[in-house]
Amino acid sequence: MTYDFNRKLIHKHELDIGIFYFYKNHIISEIKEGVTLTFENCSALFDLLRSYYGTTIPFVYISNRKNSFSFVPTGHFKSSKLFPNFIGYGVVTYNSINTKIATLEQSFLDNETAIFDNLNDALQWKETLIQPLIDSN
Repeated sequence: MTYDFNRKLIHKHELDIGIFYFYKNHIISEIKEGVTLTFENCSALFDLLRSYYGTTIPFVYISNRKNSFSFVPTGHFKSSKLFPNFIGYGVVTYNSINTKIATLEQSFLDNETAIFDNLNDALQWKETLIQPLIDSN
């Protein structure tokens, strides 16, 4: 099954740190080349997450790692606490180094996490997390 990426796109936002595609229950990020992500420089992203999902609409964050960037992984501790409705974190990697980094990064999150080698598989995984919540309502 191939996912229709534009089917449910709500809005695309270009921020200083990257491009973010917002959907009903998930976000896909493409961080810009060379950026260092910190809790502090993600404040505009956090504002957008609040405006789309608040603290009740369940969502999955998918990091589409097309570019090389760095981040402070302890920021995950702080950002996860802002969103009790954040249910999963998927990472799409395109080389073995980024896969190793993503594996280490998983230890900083209490949420469901998974690593993929393509975006389509990540989106199908997202459905396995979101659909049971939708079906139960």
